Amino acid sequence: MTIRFHLSDDLLLSYSSGTLDEASSLLVATHLALCPYCRTRNSSADSLGGYMLDTISETEVSPSLMDSVIARVRDENNNATALARPTLGADFVIPEPLRSYVGGDLCDLKWVRVAPRVQQIMIKTPGCASRARLLRFQSGTSVPEHGHRGRELTMVLTGSLCDRERMLCRGDISESDEHTEHQPYAGPGENCVCLAVTDAPLRFKSVLARLLQPLFGI
Repeated sequence: MTIRFHLSDDLLLSYSSGTLDEASSLLVATHLALCPYCRTRNSSADSLGGYMLDTISETEVSPSLMDSVIARVRDENNNATALARPTLGADFVIPEPLRSYVGGDLCDLKWVRVAPRVQQIMIKTPGCASRARLLRFQSGTSVPEHGHRGRELTMVLTGSLCDRERMLCRGDISESDEHTEHQPYAGPGENCVCLAVTDAPLRFKSVLARLLQPLFGI
């Protein structure tokens, strides 16, 4: 497996600094589980963050600060541990931490049909404004032409996704924003399964797609 399209610097630095929302962090951590190159970059970003903390002047804090921090860490332990330490596993199609979020590997999942030849599974990230979902497209299926009102992150897990004259395969990342208009489609051969994260509804071109948009919530 050769990953050609990686996480942007901005996305990786936001993840390392802890400012990225849970849904986007899930996608980043899942990519890191598959990509040695980005794991090295992430380690460098963590080291840079540690160095910057060491250079900050000491500030007096309240005596109860440590107790409140520990309590918060315990409350968020299930999600935070998984996202901070992606588990490598070549024997699984869906790596951790995504596998824990969806409740199993690809063969264990129960898909919901949202359109002809398209299925999805919504992923719960309570309190998060962004929405994460698994999408499965039959080979050759196109997504209706659309633009964006915010950011969309897509990571391919199986098959391929053709997007803006690029073919994305397992582990590859696509980042789109409000300046992007495109019509991705599943490549030939194996059905395409991808993890998609959006922080705002899409802007579909066709009237039919806009009418159906509330039904599949994207």
